[in-house]
Amino acid sequence: MTPQADFSSLFISARDGLKLHARDYGPLASRALPVVCLPGFARTAADFHELALALSQDADKPRRVLALDYRGRGLSAYDKDWKNYDIRVELDDLMQVLTAAGIENAVFVGTSRGGLLTMALAAARPALIKGAVLNDVGPVIDARGLLRIRGYVGKLPLPRSFSEGAEILKRLSDQQFPLFGEAEWEMMARRTWTERDGRLVPDYDPNLMKVLEELDLEAPLPVLWTYFAGLNGVPLLAIRGENSDLLAEKTLKEMGERHPDCEIFVAPGQGHAPLLGAKDMVRRIGKLINRAERLAA
Repeated sequence: MTPQADFSSLFISARDGLKLHARDYGPLASRALPVVCLPGFARTAADFHELALALSQDADKPRRVLALDYRGRGLSAYDKDWKNYDIRVELDDLMQVLTAAGIENAVFVGTSRGGLLTMALAAARPALIKGAVLNDVGPVIDARGLLRIRGYVGKLPLPRSFSEGAEILKRLSDQQFPLFGEAEWEMMARRTWTERDGRLVPDYDPNLMKVLEELDLEAPLPVLWTYFAGLNGVPLLAIRGENSDLLAEKTLKEMGERHPDCEIFVAPGQGHAPLLGAKDMVRRIGKLINRAERLAA
């Protein structure tokens, strides 16, 4: 484990020997229910930094928070075979990480692909999940959002500075996030590119774009209501960005109707996927975690 200022870096071997990385926040010995954060498709553990700090340093009940870098993202090793950037392989990686970290149950916070992984985990190991936050993802995925994501993953220009990166992201996603100021775009740039050998490169394996290129977006996408039903036994918070093109309003409403204990929330002025670090978001997620903890006791 490598200690940072606010978290430790945990390195774990996947079943095939690939090195995986997770950020480990908060007290290991805490009796509070831990939280596991799962990022979007080409995103990293860094997306959860503010949320993880707030939960792990809570004055009344500090808790352990684990945020994962999937294979090929962040500080996890890149896979020689891009076909392993597959949700079934990533699910197995997640279970290896949880075992190595000694986490027997937790609340799972899944953004986009992380929410799909949470639903897959509910089918594979339901006892692990005591509560869930699905951030801008559900059982029905809007192909428009996937088309947009396919348009930029692995294809972004390489900026000469993070401020230039912020400009690139702003031009690309201004309609999705009209309320973002310079600070938010700069933060997103620092979480999209990383410095290697004196230049900025994407913080993920560019081969991820091959996974998206393989998708046939003309064909109907699989509908995952049976996987979603696997979360029926635990409290759920379903979040949608007001400007999201991946999770439709209709799907969010249906999630709230089908699930026996689901709060739905639309994040104003945000697209795919809403940031989770603002005070209001932290409060909402904290409320869900506390409810899950009471029910699990």
